[in-house]
Amino acid sequence: MKEDEKFRLKMMETVDEETMEWAQKASTEFAKRMSYYKCAMLEVETRFNVLNEEYILEHGRAPVNSIKSRLKTLPSLREKLERKNIPFDVDTMEEQLNDIAGVRVICSFPEDVYTMANAFLAMDDIEVLQEKDYIKNPKPNGYRSLHLIVAIPVHLAEGKRMTKVEIQLRTIAMDFWASLEHQLRYKQDNEFTEEMATELYACAQLSAALDLRMDKLRKSIQEHNSREELP
Repeated sequence: MKEDEKFRLKMMETVDEETMEWAQKASTEFAKRMSYYKCAMLEVETRFNVLNEEYILEHGRAPVNSIKSRLKTLPSLREKLERKNIPFDVDTMEEQLNDIAGVRVICSFPEDVYTMANAFLAMDDIEVLQEKDYIKNPKPNGYRSLHLIVAIPVHLAEGKRMTKVEIQLRTIAMDFWASLEHQLRYKQDNEFTEEMATELYACAQLSAALDLRMDKLRKSIQEHNSREELP
């Protein structure tokens, strides 16, 4: 007998038929909802890729360096709901959590972050639910990024469904710092001291200064090329 069949029979011994039917229905509904979130992520990615291609045609360079996406796992979703003391079911999950689907857009320069964000938000079918600008107002630890919570339409056979996606836009330097900061601060068995936090904050300041210098260099090159093209 296969292992999954043994498991099902074992469950039937301890759980009544009504509960088993509910569990199967909940599992099917959860998978269905997560597929909507996956489709919403793909929609966001596609739109940023289109904006990037349009910008390349008009300006000769790509403002978007890369795009990453992630879908929260079931254990992660459950842990977050329990931490918030919220009942775990698919409807509550969808209503209460904004970051089930996440897309991170890595841009070349700080100006590109706002150019891409503004172009995306100008689309008439995008609903902006929340915006937090940690570039203009960094977190106390030095973290910088532009966070958007949006609802984007997913077109299904039965009609349109607005689905929430968390979008983070940041530069290469911001992403480099944030990725390593998370690895250093939250790695298991690491003892993280105030001195280490101070050093990470100093690195964040260096990252911000690098962004400014690279952006200044970009503008200088652009101005030089413009003068060269004059008749």
